[in-house]
Amino acid sequence: MDLPRIFTVRESSHRIHNPFTPGKLADLGRALHLAPGTRVLDLASGSGEMLCTWARDHQVTGTGVDISTVFTEKARARAAELGVADRVSFVHGDASGHVADEPVDLAACVGATWIGSGVAGTVDLLARSLRPGGLMLIGEPYWRREVPDEDTAKACHATGKDDFLLLPELIERFGGLGYDVVEMVLADQDSWDRYQAAQWLSMRRWLDAHPEDELASEVRAELTTEPARYTRYQREYLGWGVFALMAR
Repeated sequence: MDLPRIFTVRESSHRIHNPFTPGKLADLGRALHLAPGTRVLDLASGSGEMLCTWARDHQVTGTGVDISTVFTEKARARAAELGVADRVSFVHGDASGHVADEPVDLAACVGATWIGSGVAGTVDLLARSLRPGGLMLIGEPYWRREVPDEDTAKACHATGKDDFLLLPELIERFGGLGYDVVEMVLADQDSWDRYQAAQWLSMRRWLDAHPEDELASEVRAELTTEPARYTRYQREYLGWGVFALMAR
């Protein structure tokens, strides 16, 4: 059970595996007014930057669960680096079936709603771990503007236009699931650039170091096409944000 290698090659230099800068992640933590001792469950926690930095900055405690062995080890190393290994722990496992042993104050899935087969399923999964009155965090893409055709949607790595909603429609979707949106921090084009463009340098350096690797042709094909695809389509049409929800 693990992510395909292409993910760890592409994002080897990333601490945050979403189009969020460290500043935006810090903004989100401050916006939530997290009390010391807040118990957090982070499903699909990646390299653990949210849990680790919030443990350092806000004295939260918690657990992250991620399917990647590489990212889980990076998360554990980051916790040790920041001196918070006694407050946070990271589990290698399938987040799609994970429910906390005891209710938590904040349940999060930031950028991986595939674990619940979409927003509604992920909200339902997180709710199973959340105490009454707790906060839920969902990271999710949305269309920045109307997508003109299905080809454009697919060029944004969607299967079609219906995969994502416009931002007001996404907010309404959360309401339809019985939740108030109580905060949000949105990616901008600069934070998208920092997420996407950093992958190109990581791939090029990996290719130079591993020209005979069985993955090299796949990485080469991606590096050849991704910069133009991203700048022509994804940068213009696809938004992303983290939304804080509370049950009504």
